This record gives sequence, C-alpha cells and structure tokens, in this order.
Amino acid sequence: MDTIVDALQSQGAIIENIAWLKDGIAADIFFAVLPIDEARQLLAQLLAYVPLDFSVQRVANRAKKLLISDMDSTIIQQECIDELAGFAGIKPQISAITERAMNGELDFEAALIERVALLKDLPESVLQQTFEEKIILMDGAVELVKTMKESGATAVLVSGGFTFFTEKIAAILGFDGHEANTLEIKDGLLTGNVLKPPSNSQTKLDSLLFHSQKLNLTLHETLAIGDGANDLPMIQACLKGGGMGVGYHPKPHVAEIIKQSGGIIIKHTNLKSLIYMQGLPE
Repeated sequence: MDTIVDALQSQGAIIENIAWLKDGIAADIFFAVLPIDEARQLLAQLLAYVPLDFSVQRVANRAKKLLISDMDSTIIQQECIDELAGFAGIKPQISAITERAMNGELDFEAALIERVALLKDLPESVLQQTFEEKIILMDGAVELVKTMKESGATAVLVSGGFTFFTEKIAAILGFDGHEANTLEIKDGLLTGNVLKPPSNSQTKLDSLLFHSQKLNLTLHETLAIGDGANDLPMIQACLKGGGMGVGYHPKPHVAEIIKQSGGIIIKHTNLKSLIYMQGLPE
C-alpha cells in the first residue's frame, strides 16, 4: 500500500483518503490532481510483476446498474463446446480452434460453424451430461451477480456458446436474461448446425446497447466483462461510454486491446474483485 501511495504522490497526486473494503485484500485509494490515464499508466508499470489487480476510476457512479457478461471462461470455468467435444473424442482438435478464435486469430462465426459441424450425431443427452459432470462456476460468480442484483442492478448473460447452458447458468445465478446460440437437434441427435441467426460479437454489443437504452441508463452506468475477441466490441463500447469494461483472465491479444482502451484486466484474482472495484465493501 505504501509503495502505491508513494508512487502516486511522486507524480503529483494528492491522497485524500484510504479505505479498506476488506482488510488485507481490497482497498480504495482516493486521490486528486493526477489525471486518470497517467495514474493508470503509472500503476501498470509499478505492478507489472506483482500479483495484484487494480483499477483507476472516477468515484462518481462506480456502482454499476447493468452487468453484461460473457459466460464461457468468464462466469463458468469451461468452454462448453470443448467439453462437448470431449464426449465425441475430439476435444484437442476443437479446443485448438476455440483458443485461436478467442484470441482473435480466426473469424468467430466461421470457427463456430466449423466446430459445431464436428459434433454431428452426438446424442442430445450429452448436453445434460456435460452440464452435470463438467461445468463449474467461476470463483466469485455467485457473489458478483447476487451483490449487483441486490444493489438494484440488472444482469444479462450473453454468450457465443449455447442456450442449453446459458439458460441453466442464468437461472442458477439470477441473471435477468440470457442470449446464445441454439444447437439444432433432430431425432435426439445434434445435426452439426446452429440455428440462425448466430450469437456473435455483434450480438453482445447489441445486447449492451439494447438493455442500457431499455433501462434508460448511460453506458457510464454499465459493466461489460469477457475474455475473448468476440467480447471486445461490447467491452470497448462500454469503455468509450465511460463504463467499466473488463477483460477477465483474457486471451493475450484481447488483453492488449483492452489495456490500450483504458479497460480493466483481471488476471490474478476472481470475480469478487469487481465487487470491490465498484466500491462495495465485504
């Protein structure tokens, strides 16, 4: 703490207050004079090799009123399509495509169609089996959604994955809505097709804009979070509007873009950190 305070003061910041949100875990350092961008750059350099996540924000309206969140590798620990591929015996093949698509190396929609095609003739029952045996909530997911909901916020789950899983996760955590792709199923088997229109990066951006307008909120009052390239449009739009755009343990290419856009990177802690970053104590 002292090192951070000294660094801020060395660049002209006036420290107004320090308040622990949870002793030894999370704290607010309130400062004035030093511009936000300069403070963010300073702390990024200072903490580059320290296992600590941070954000630099204006105090006003830190507690957000709308959460738009990705699901796979964000709210849950897995990529559902990779886990389905495990039952088809082709997990390494599909996981490699998923990784490249999430890092922005492949067109997301084309990669989705390619991967789903490889699941053709997989029994429908495998969907439930995957959910029961493979899917684990991300640490802090329950606390984040519950806290924001109890604070009066709206929470929406948007995924490039599948509605079979978003529906269940949304119900468990209390999300107000969910959007994802729908797998085509005939005679109890996956056909290898996704019903149109597909859920992609534009869908996620549209969801952010639609729900913020519906709730009569500015983008400054929103929080958008994800880990992959298809999350970037909604995260960048959120940031451009002054909101909280977050990369959660993001892919390398995605992390760099979010950093350049002035966003928050969570790479050491869990989703509870986003509660603290909204100024909410334990």
